[in-house]
Amino acid sequence: MNKVMIPTLPTGTLVWIVGGLMLLTTGCATPSAAQSQGEIEAILMEQGEAWNRGDIVGFMGAYEPTDALLFTSGGKVRQGYDETLAKYQASYGEPGAMGKLDFAVLDFRMLGDESAIMLGSWNLTDTPKEGGGLFTLVWLKTEGGWKIVHDHTSLGPQEIAD
Repeated sequence: MNKVMIPTLPTGTLVWIVGGLMLLTTGCATPSAAQSQGEIEAILMEQGEAWNRGDIVGFMGAYEPTDALLFTSGGKVRQGYDETLAKYQASYGEPGAMGKLDFAVLDFRMLGDESAIMLGSWNLTDTPKEGGGLFTLVWLKTEGGWKIVHDHTSLGPQEIAD
């Protein structure tokens, strides 16, 4: 009968090997959902700040700058960055029309490592066009960072004056 020799490792070597493998795999891991959510929410807040400065082009920086962008509001579907920008400029291009915009995130879910969906509310004040409502945004991680590729914004119920 042949003997099989199983080599033994010096004490602690196995701990170093397992620890090193864990470090390597952790270093190569994709960003966590919490990290991605933080990045996306920071972009949303920057978008609100741009709006509040009166900077429509800055506000639009969160959107995918392609013809594939979909924007739905007021029962109309707009396709493409240029059409969406033109809509905002036509509606809010006059001084004082933009007012103050606030967002609140109501739900956030990662759909994979490079896509997410967000439900939120918006409130626009200090303008004749004030109002509020809900939005659903689909985010995609692109070469340019996280971008909105689909925006469905709705107006909330209006209060009836007595």
